[in-house]
Amino acid sequence: MVDNFLLLVQNPNFALDVVLNGLLAGAIFALAAYGMSLVWGVLNIVNIVQGELVVLGGYIAYAALSHGVPAYAALPVSALAMFAIGWGLYYTVIFRVVDKDLFISILATFGLSIVIQQLTNTIFGSDVRSFDTGLGSFYMLDGAVTVAWIKVIAFVLAMVSGGVLWLFLRHARLGQAIRATAQNPRAAHILGINTDRVYAMTYGLNGALCGAAGSLAVMAWTIHPYIGLPYTVRSFMIVVVAGLGNVGGVVVAGLSLGALENVAGFVLGAEYQIAFVFTLMVLILVWRNWRAARRRTYLS
Repeated sequence: MVDNFLLLVQNPNFALDVVLNGLLAGAIFALAAYGMSLVWGVLNIVNIVQGELVVLGGYIAYAALSHGVPAYAALPVSALAMFAIGWGLYYTVIFRVVDKDLFISILATFGLSIVIQQLTNTIFGSDVRSFDTGLGSFYMLDGAVTVAWIKVIAFVLAMVSGGVLWLFLRHARLGQAIRATAQNPRAAHILGINTDRVYAMTYGLNGALCGAAGSLAVMAWTIHPYIGLPYTVRSFMIVVVAGLGNVGGVVVAGLSLGALENVAGFVLGAEYQIAFVFTLMVLILVWRNWRAARRRTYLS
């Protein structure tokens, strides 16, 4: 561990390679966190099934790519399919836990995550899947830094998606309805907004974002049926740090998490990378609880 840390310190170019690839991965984490932030802020649900939706989106993209769909079309195919799945999940399960106790929504979405996990394992198998787009890589600093083009494209698409989401929520009529419902659902309903439709559209939009994140993940990295939980934890941490509805904060938190996780994976070893993510989540929750306690003490 110490040797790996010293290697990073003594070789700035190599450290740049590790951090840069982590930042590119963090863009996909942010893309998945956009959806969790929406669902949490509008429906008041902690969506434990978030990671499984990302994985399912990745498998849909993988199936499309395997059947000859071009790489540039796999993302919209997966996003549209996941929008429909998200819409269906809302009207079959999620609508039953809206306005209920938060713990009930956690149990319901956890149950959904197990169902989707086992379905993907049954349909696609437990093997690790990835799809080579054939775009190759480029090199910087005399070959010291290597970056795959698909990772750069994934980064750009994730950033563009965040910008489009922000514009949609600010200016589109449905986006304004989503914001109004998030602020006060009862008042929004009185003013003529169909809050049930808004909830369904929000969960469908979350599914589309997960589909986009999963399609980028299967082309830039790998997926398998049991990798959903780390994506859920990452999304949860990003939203907790950034705050609900803060698209810019989600981007910054996602990129930071990607860089930290990649550095930790190199220093501690790849086998401890996920352990680092879970440890970081605990530390963030303790920190937020400590800040909340200090604020209550100050106000009293």
